[in-house]
Parts: sequence; structure tokens; C-alpha cells
Amino acid sequence: QDKEKLEICRLNDPPSSETIKDMVRYARNVIEEFRRAKHYKYILCLTLTPLACMDKMGAVFEDSNVYMLHMMYQAMGVCLYVQDWEGALRYGQKIIRPYSKHYPSYSLNVASMWLKLGRLYMALKNRTAGVKALKRAIAIMEVAHGKDHPYISEIKKELEDH
Repeated sequence: QDKEKLEICRLNDPPSSETIKDMVRYARNVIEEFRRAKHYKYILCLTLTPLACMDKMGAVFEDSNVYMLHMMYQAMGVCLYVQDWEGALRYGQKIIRPYSKHYPSYSLNVASMWLKLGRLYMALKNRTAGVKALKRAIAIMEVAHGKDHPYISEIKKELEDH
């Protein structure tokens, strides 16, 4: 799966191996800088970093590339922090397909993303999509945690309340 996880853009003139290495180095540095900024809660840096980096990395990496996914996940978090629900939903929708491909079938990372998407859909009054996403999260969590886990009961209650 490494090839899929590190997929580069399909261009008429593909980037050189040196360009790819440079972009991987750049992505790793940005991820580390972003972690430090989160630790110190530099809000301006937190809001601008993922967006600027995705533009630069998007010239070389496909959206399914793990570095792009990491930046999209961070951007989704920023959107949630600033209460931009539509923006968070857009990132989540871009993330879920590669997550489902990269992670095992019953990964809690995938379940967590479905849960976030479900709650965003519900908050944005798209009940049909919200119910579908929450049920997908439950299906994964029932296998990973067991059917009687409190998390599952909590999500089922959310569904009943909506």
C-alpha cells in the first residue's frame, strides 16, 4: 500500500524524484512545525499553515497521499475550531475515501471520520447523510469495541434524538 499512500499527481510531465524527495521533506517539516504550533496554540499559524501547505503539496501529491491527508485532517480540525462546519465537511468528505482504502476495514480511524462526518451532516441539517454516516461509524465500532460499548450506545442515542 505504500505506493498508494505516497501517490503523486499524474501529470504530462511527472515531477522528478528529487522534486518528490524535496516535497516529502517539506511535508515532514511542516507537519512538525504544525505540531509545535498546536502545542503553543499559535492560532494564526494553525489557521493558515494547512491551507498554504496543501496548495504547495497539491502540485506534487494526490489527495490520497498520506502527507496531503494529514494536512487535510489538520485543516478540518482548524475549520472545526473556527466553527466553519461546511469547510470541515468538505475536508472530511475528501478524507474518508482514502482513509477507507489505507486503513483496515474495522479501523477506529475510519470510524472516527464517519462519526465526525455524521455529526457535521446532522449539524448542517442533512439528516439522511448524517444517519448513513453515523450508522457506518457504528458498524465499525461494533466490531472494534463490541456491540455493548458505551460509545455505541451514545451514538445510537444521538440518532434517536435527531
